[in-house]
Amino acid sequence: MLKHSLKTACLMVVIVLTFGMTLAQDAAPVVLGPITQRVVDRGELICGTNASALPGFAEVNDAGSYVGFDVDMCRAVAAAILGDADAVSYRPLAAADRQAALQSEEIDILSRNTTFTLSRDAVWGATFAPTTFYDGQAVIVMADSGITSLEGLAGLIICTNAGTTTELNITDAMNQRGLDFELQTFQEFDQAFDALLAGNCDAATSDASGLISKQATAPDPGALRILPEIISKEPLGPATPQSDEQFADIVRWTIYGLFAAEEYGITSENIDQVIADNTGEGGDPNIQRILGIGENQSGSYFGIANNFVEVVVRQVGNYGEIFQRNLGVPPFNLERGVNALWTEGGLIYAPPFR
Repeated sequence: MLKHSLKTACLMVVIVLTFGMTLAQDAAPVVLGPITQRVVDRGELICGTNASALPGFAEVNDAGSYVGFDVDMCRAVAAAILGDADAVSYRPLAAADRQAALQSEEIDILSRNTTFTLSRDAVWGATFAPTTFYDGQAVIVMADSGITSLEGLAGLIICTNAGTTTELNITDAMNQRGLDFELQTFQEFDQAFDALLAGNCDAATSDASGLISKQATAPDPGALRILPEIISKEPLGPATPQSDEQFADIVRWTIYGLFAAEEYGITSENIDQVIADNTGEGGDPNIQRILGIGENQSGSYFGIANNFVEVVVRQVGNYGEIFQRNLGVPPFNLERGVNALWTEGGLIYAPPFR
């Protein structure tokens, strides 16, 4: 009997000690990862983006500020960590320089119409964030060339920029059709596009969104034709160095926060009313978790503010607002297509905030 009592007492002590250690661990402050800590100490996020203008995605406006869809992804991360979407320093990068910039950690985050591929995931030393724009590669020609399909490019010169997936994709597409062609590459796609306009190339190839951007902002958009074939899948999104998993988590859940905010109808315009309507009993528990309302943990898991999604949406908007502001307006007028929410037949989907 005494032996049984002693065993029971010892078991209770172990349970109490274990429970106490768990509470202590839960209460312990989160230690920031090395990149996150550098961002906090520096007071700004370093974002790698396009070296040449890609209107709608990344360019410098007349006021000297970087603007665009990819730029806004960096602004969202800065708002999540620092509470200030404008606390970003931009590093213009050519496509061929992206890997080195990530591996050397010259940048904290790459947001530069970059395709998520197996080899890049394995070789670049990069952690890819959720896809923010689902795209595909296309080909653009001069409208008066009479070319209406890839078959019309047999024996001709196709131009693109070096260090991208486009080189292999166009080679695969032409080889599969048994079509000979000459591939010329340039450091920047602007150079390839200019070569097309100058008559030094018969076609140029890149992501369809980039071609739409170039056509829409060309001196004579009607002089250009984008061929109907989409020859690849191009899931585009930010990437971060693999050295800081916590920072990658912050980027990941910031993007998911943009998705979730749109799904639940939380915008930069109505966020105060949404918070008022969902504070206390009777509020939507999903919205309470997304915005870190009340006792709900959110950003505290990563050492940032619990209401980080609120801050991001308030300063940058939700995913739909970002898309519309940059790509859904003239001269682009891009349809959402597969970049619509999953509830509307698209691929934009956020895991639960719980």
